[in-house]
Amino acid sequence: MIIAGIDEAGRGAVIGPMVLAGVSIDTKDTKRLKAIGVKDSKDLSSKRREELAKEIENIAKNIVVIKVPACKISSFKMKGINLDRIEAMKIADIISMIDAKKVYVDSIEQNSEKFEEMIKEYLPNSDKYKLIVKNYLDESIPVVSAASIIAKVERDKEIEEIKKKVNEDFGVGYSHDEKTRKFIEKILMNEEKPPDYLRIHWETVEDIARKLLEENKKVKKWVFELVLKEGSWQKKLKDFFIKRIMGE
Repeated sequence: MIIAGIDEAGRGAVIGPMVLAGVSIDTKDTKRLKAIGVKDSKDLSSKRREELAKEIENIAKNIVVIKVPACKISSFKMKGINLDRIEAMKIADIISMIDAKKVYVDSIEQNSEKFEEMIKEYLPNSDKYKLIVKNYLDESIPVVSAASIIAKVERDKEIEEIKKKVNEDFGVGYSHDEKTRKFIEKILMNEEKPPDYLRIHWETVEDIARKLLEENKKVKKWVFELVLKEGSWQKKLKDFFIKRIMGE
């Protein structure tokens, strides 16, 4: 029997793509995955993930990788499509492409049943598949762990390409990383247009922009329009209610 696991990397990053990976194997090869040391990618070093990715490729029946660039995520966001729905759409695409009728999906929603129904919205003939959508499957199901490793390795490659492009080490691309935050400050002050690797709709980016303005530092025009949304009806409405609350 062929089974598959699906997981993602970079969902919460502020720089770079979100990467989703699906791995299918014959059930008898589950033991092989365990034997080579496959486990949740977060528990492995970068070097070990790369080593395991090559071994997974030799074991897997099929591997499907989908990358959603930062600019595309921002575009979806501006249309009112949140990350959960983006991920559900892409997972449905992977299920349609991968060779498996039983698919384990690591749920990013606490309410995994709700997330499963969301995936099915985008999955033609969803009754053809047996979906197991639960939290933390990357820690308990080897084929999902394998997918998490593939996704993380592919995202790391994308981050390294961006670093070469900008000629700067900006860290891991997540908001908790001080290197990343400093790099975003430079972008907001120096880039003439938003780079396609920055998730401009992220709250982190807005917070950094407001911090720069509070420090009397100049930011580029697009930052006001796209990050702070100055002049938008949302901003005017927000300011109106703030003034009412403050009694102004």
